[in-house]
Amino acid sequence: MAPRFSIIVPVYNRPTEVDDLVESLIAQTNRDFELVICEDGSTDPCKSIVDNAVEFRGLNAKYFYKENEGRSIARNYAMERAEGEYFIFFDSDCVIPPDYFEILSRELDSHPLDCFGGPDAANDSFSDTQKAINYSMTSFLTTGGIRGGKISLEKFTPRTFNMGFSRRVYETVGGFREMFSEDIDMSTRIRQAGFSIGLIRPAAVWHKRRVDFRKFFRQVYVFGMSRVTLKLLYPGSLKAVHLLPAVFVLGSLMLILLGIFVSPWFLLPLGVYFVAVFAGALMATRSLKVSLLAVPAAIIQLGGYGLGFINAYTRKIIMGRGRDIDQEISIRKGK
Repeated sequence: MAPRFSIIVPVYNRPTEVDDLVESLIAQTNRDFELVICEDGSTDPCKSIVDNAVEFRGLNAKYFYKENEGRSIARNYAMERAEGEYFIFFDSDCVIPPDYFEILSRELDSHPLDCFGGPDAANDSFSDTQKAINYSMTSFLTTGGIRGGKISLEKFTPRTFNMGFSRRVYETVGGFREMFSEDIDMSTRIRQAGFSIGLIRPAAVWHKRRVDFRKFFRQVYVFGMSRVTLKLLYPGSLKAVHLLPAVFVLGSLMLILLGIFVSPWFLLPLGVYFVAVFAGALMATRSLKVSLLAVPAAIIQLGGYGLGFINAYTRKIIMGRGRDIDQEISIRKGK
């Protein structure tokens, strides 16, 4: 009999992360799932980890290796070979709480959804930097409410670090497009096709995220650029909340210049904001070090996203120098 859930995970040179993910899946209280790993041309593969879990730990898993084409193509490749009623998507740097699938099964039985997602959080074993980045990415003070937080800043959009949809959705909408923010694009297409989408708040995952601020900046910079691509795809999708990081960048620059050339009092709003981030992180994490690191994490998140957005908006929309949208998103549905 086919499993209820097929877990889809694209992997590129992340064997250590996959090992942690596999261990967390073996510990699940509900094992009505299969794991489908698609190695996207890795030079450091994780096949031995998956094979060991299948042979010695009783995990229902499949492993596939293909040439490097991108994570969306890898997900589509895995979905074509999956057998479950629902496809569940995790990033390779996620660790899954032991009751995740027990919670998910219960919630779907009582409140059926075509497409769904859950929040992400930091585990106690994560580094202080990872915990600070996690706070920044989930805090209302840094627009984290768009990711399934307790305070929502816009309509909930599932993300592939913790996302699922039914086989019927896949057969109707197709696979992921090979583009940045492909999960937002997929969620938009699912919603436009008339399927139900909802947040299952108890079904959270532990998300390791980037391990240092340099990689974190590169990630959020790309997020900012991809928001402009999404605007080109869906003209009505750009909301006021998406402009906040750009406003933060321009407003901070203005306040700094005024503080230097007019009066230091103009720096006060920035100081108040950073104190609020620190205080919020301290209440959430109970760690002085994590709270101190949360301040540069917030600056990097808002600044990186804002700079990426400003760059892409100026170049592609104001100056009209972007490529044709079909070239920009490199659509490959994999069906």
